Amino acid sequence: MKRLAVLVLAGLVLAMPLAARADEDDDGDHDRARDLYEHGEIKGLADILDVVRARAPGDVVAVDLIRKANKWVYRFQVVGADGRRKTVDVDAGAGVIMRDGEGD
Repeated sequence: MKRLAVLVLAGLVLAMPLAARADEDDDGDHDRARDLYEHGEIKGLADILDVVRARAPGDVVAVDLIRKANKWVYRFQVVGADGRRKTVDVDAGAGVIMRDGEGD
């Protein structure tokens, strides 16, 4: 079941870019994420998932694209096998983990 959920998530990501959530309004966020991806400013979500899973094994329950410190950041919410929630921020342009923390 977990693999099916991951495959569905990956399929959605490949079918259309990540639905972004910026700190401004929500209008145009899908377009913004698609434009950023198409112009090479951010990496695709599929490229980032392996990095996140290596740092925080578990189920990815939410992903947001936010603007933080003049960078686009993927913010992942991951629930581990122990039920604890962990937040993992990844520089969307470089594909490197910026921070992670439990219960953030």
